[in-house]
Amino acid sequence: MSNRRAGSGLVGRAAETGALDRLVDDVWDGRSRALVVRGEAGVGRTALLDHVAARASGCRLLRAAGVEPERAIAFAGLHQLCAPLLEGLGDLPGPQRDALGTALGLATGRDPDPFLVGGAVLGLLTEVAEGGPLVGLVDDVQWLDRPSAQVLGFVARRLPAAPVALVLALRTPGDTGDLAGLPALLVDALGATDARALLAAVVPGRLDERVRDRLVAETRGNPRALVEVSWRSTAAGLAGGFRPPGTRPLADPTEQRIRRRLDELPARTRQLLLAAAAEPVGDPALLWRAAGRAGGRRRSAGSAEGGGVVDPGPPGGLSCIQNFEATGRGPSSVAVFFV
Repeated sequence: MSNRRAGSGLVGRAAETGALDRLVDDVWDGRSRALVVRGEAGVGRTALLDHVAARASGCRLLRAAGVEPERAIAFAGLHQLCAPLLEGLGDLPGPQRDALGTALGLATGRDPDPFLVGGAVLGLLTEVAEGGPLVGLVDDVQWLDRPSAQVLGFVARRLPAAPVALVLALRTPGDTGDLAGLPALLVDALGATDARALLAAVVPGRLDERVRDRLVAETRGNPRALVEVSWRSTAAGLAGGFRPPGTRPLADPTEQRIRRRLDELPARTRQLLLAAAAEPVGDPALLWRAAGRAGGRRRSAGSAEGGGVVDPGPPGGLSCIQNFEATGRGPSSVAVFFV
């Protein structure tokens, strides 16, 4: 109970953590709550779920996360969430018990009725909540298999009159049809003041103000992008210089995903993105002149936009939605850009 008023330490997230704190308070007071946390990649959805987990100390806690390779495996996500509750499976009505057992691979049979599976999950949650508050956290719902997402939406709309909370986090833009009608908390990028505060917290020593302001603009206040830029940059780079030759950060899942997306783009589009990354001041006219001399065309930007690498900015410009390294097909450069 002492953790119910604990701070999160998350920069610029007072409104979001306040909403989640009220959700936990309601569960402690015996009420059920469901909430969908939505935001773009890197905005801090997982950190907010961690905040709920810390605040819910003393509750029965269930956690699961969508995993992209398991999207084709029916009920894989539901198995993550419900595995700790299966000791109560035998207390469910026969049809629900058989349906959930088949869905989770505990029995063989025909494809289970989603309605019976949803009813079985509701029954398990209700039974556990009789012993005290229960909080379920599901991250990366966009990667869940469809049957699991449908059942979770069904359950979230029908939570029992018992201390049960279900918080579902997913990336936007994305399909939210399975969670339609549920209360939602939209997590936006950080404002300029909070983004500067985050950089000050993660960058040791003094940060050149011009570099700081450009990082805030280029990352558009995305917390993960800000942190990753600070980790990947040298002291000289953060002071306004350049990365020494031959240095290269270790690859991470974010970079690997972006590399795959880059590899799928046409060669001219990759060349345009490399020019945008190397362009020093964010001048769209300069970028288009350089692209024209290299034989590039404006429709090359359309391929990048369709591939999810850039967003359309002001007329004639582009704005990057992710930070990434040069692809190895040209000179090395820091490829975080805003033009």
